[in-house]
Amino acid sequence: MRVGILTGGGDCPGLNAVIRAVVLTGSGSGHEFVGFLDGWRGVLDGRSVTLEPSQCEDLLARGGTILGTSRTNPFKEAGGGEGAAKMLDEMEVEAVVAIGGDDTLGVAHRLAEFDVACVGVPKTIDNDLSGTEVTFGFDTAVQIATEAIDRLHTTAESHHRIIVCEVMGRHAGWIATHAGIAGGAAEILVPERPFDVEALCARLERRRERGRLSSIVVVSEGAVPVAGPQAEAAELATASGTVDQFGHARLGGIGAWLAREIEERTGYECRETTLGHTQRGGTPTAFDRVLATRFGVEAAHALDEGTFDIMVALQGGQIVRIPLEVGVGTSKSLDLDLLDRVAGPFLG
Repeated sequence: MRVGILTGGGDCPGLNAVIRAVVLTGSGSGHEFVGFLDGWRGVLDGRSVTLEPSQCEDLLARGGTILGTSRTNPFKEAGGGEGAAKMLDEMEVEAVVAIGGDDTLGVAHRLAEFDVACVGVPKTIDNDLSGTEVTFGFDTAVQIATEAIDRLHTTAESHHRIIVCEVMGRHAGWIATHAGIAGGAAEILVPERPFDVEALCARLERRRERGRLSSIVVVSEGAVPVAGPQAEAAELATASGTVDQFGHARLGGIGAWLAREIEERTGYECRETTLGHTQRGGTPTAFDRVLATRFGVEAAHALDEGTFDIMVALQGGQIVRIPLEVGVGTSKSLDLDLLDRVAGPFLG
């Protein structure tokens, strides 16, 4: 079988490990592989490269994606779905392994209407895909964020400062919560629970009165204040005015806005650090290398068996296959019990 592989959405540690696993495993079964450049954009434009096993053997520890990526949505372009299917047919590509989040895999599922055979591999550092217990890249992002928080502690303590650390997490606070717990943060703010700035400042003031002269506040990029003037001010300060083809606004800025609010309201010196794309970059952790490899191997076996319109997933410690529609059907919000019962006793 001639198989196309693509990576879509944000780059993520472990993407190359998946590519390696699919190609090396699938080649052993006689499949041939091409890699589409820049996600679904490469499919629409017919841009691809041959993927030989010898080219993929050393990809395990390499970050990013050798195929490039984009947030292209074929269904936002006139005749895009039909055009993608036609291009695949002209290139004699019989199946596609799509590696991405709910947007990329949502496209893969919709292309079944055009008789495109797809196998999905879940990818998002936000860990917000409901069909799998965890996605590769998440562990790496948490490790990077935790190391950054460890470093912020020492400078915050030296200057008796409050430091707001903004991490990724558009709709879900998994990274903020895990990194906040591991890094000993004083406050963790997540999209699932709007925060009150006044109450937050009051807690930081009580902490200062107890002799804790420094504090780390971890905030997800998608966290918002409670409805009212606070929320309106935050939205005004952080709105980018741009959206991608899947309708997602560019986020960023809640950390800087919050740092200014804390300093103005408490009088305490406050600084902000946005980790941004450092969480996506670099080599994946051992856990993510193993998980990405397991996903890639299972995707190759699905190709062998002709099982399509499915997504590989981690459930109960085992790699399973679930319908793509189920895998991308709903987002996986943070378990607030983790925030309240596990993180809660150590906050404030």
